[in-house]
Amino acid sequence: MLLRTPHMLALGALMFVFQILLASSASAHHPTITADAVCDPESGLVFIDYVSTAWEGNPDDLRSRENPLIEIYLEGVLADSGAYAAPDYSFYGSLPAPMGAMEGDILTLTALAAAPWGNGRDGGQSSGTTVVVPGDCVPDLGTGRFTGGGHQIRVDGVRVTRGLTIHCDLLLSNNLEINWNGNSFHMTEHMTTVICSDDPNIGQAPPPAPLDTLIGVGTGRYNGDDGFTIDFTLVDGGEPGGDDQSSFLIYETANPANVILDVPLQNLSGGNLQAHYDQPHR
Repeated sequence: MLLRTPHMLALGALMFVFQILLASSASAHHPTITADAVCDPESGLVFIDYVSTAWEGNPDDLRSRENPLIEIYLEGVLADSGAYAAPDYSFYGSLPAPMGAMEGDILTLTALAAAPWGNGRDGGQSSGTTVVVPGDCVPDLGTGRFTGGGHQIRVDGVRVTRGLTIHCDLLLSNNLEINWNGNSFHMTEHMTTVICSDDPNIGQAPPPAPLDTLIGVGTGRYNGDDGFTIDFTLVDGGEPGGDDQSSFLIYETANPANVILDVPLQNLSGGNLQAHYDQPHR
């Protein structure tokens, strides 16, 4: 399934250039790929936009451009696939940059003909390209906040309670407390990152709010000890809260493999998460 993002419209000009090259090229047929690393201003995330096209030097044998399975690899990992078919013999997509990709990193994309061509010729041909991760990817933090608490999520029989007030910025006045099995985690008021977004497919109201999803990272104290990090996601799915979702991952900052609590994204078993318009910080 190809991922479409708003910035994909910019690929139209690139597709046009490929069609011109197809009409004039005399090279043997094989998959080609070109790509660009771009910043999505809404989320602040880096996406890799690519176009893959079949090349063929014999315009009388159009079947040689057809291939039912072209695999797209990002950093050697299968990330997408498509098919070359008339009339364009090309397709395009967008992939999120790998976790941990930093400014200046060089990422490799490869297109592989994983199936025979339409004229019966064996596949196996490939070509690649590289992109450089940009350094100006700053999320639009937006406005708004989340509140919620007093109820539990059940994971493997463990009762997890939470209480929170989280704003869509990196200022003070944020609070997040999680309790389970006699353990507790308190997030400090300064978060490391926060991204707020509004999915048109989620019916968040009432009340009206400029967001329905908040993704945050912060540090805090586990059972009173400093040195721990929390990654969390909050989703307001509307009232009365049965479609609200949350996830929490708490781990030792210096040793991320030491996971203290892992609650995957899932519907709440009780309680409510509520998105609001923001209010002044204290």
